[in-house]
Amino acid sequence: MTEMAYIDTPIGKVQICASSKGITKVHIMDDGDNTHRSKSQGKGSEHITDCCHQLDEYFKGNRKSFNLSMDLDGTDFQKKVWAALQSVPYGETCSYGEIARYIGKPRAQRAVGSANHSNPVAIIVPCHRIIGSNGSLTGYGGGLWRKEWLLEHERANKSY
Repeated sequence: MTEMAYIDTPIGKVQICASSKGITKVHIMDDGDNTHRSKSQGKGSEHITDCCHQLDEYFKGNRKSFNLSMDLDGTDFQKKVWAALQSVPYGETCSYGEIARYIGKPRAQRAVGSANHSNPVAIIVPCHRIIGSNGSLTGYGGGLWRKEWLLEHERANKSY
């Protein structure tokens, strides 16, 4: 059974879902999304509570990385890309091509982009840190303004 909760953040409402194994989804909701508050119970709620706490720390500028149990559903390639995304340091960016080379598939930039777009745990797996090879901000499921906000937030709170 999947547990679910919603939190308010500086970039809008975020939906968090978890199974008994870990976080399955962190979704930045559009303004028009219909939200239903639910009470969490069981093991999934422990993961949700931990995720909410870590996201709160992140938005306050006190957390640079996440330490959460995750239960992600995806292909082996997607999981490899998502793992690579987590290696991009807080406050920094990387291109789709760089991620493709990092995972040993230098010609798979578009596939990396597709996997990036399919990331089920926004912010936790920092797909917002991936930009175009020319340095431009490219698509972001939560909207480019949110991607820009997250990058600026991290740059402002990055310790050198």
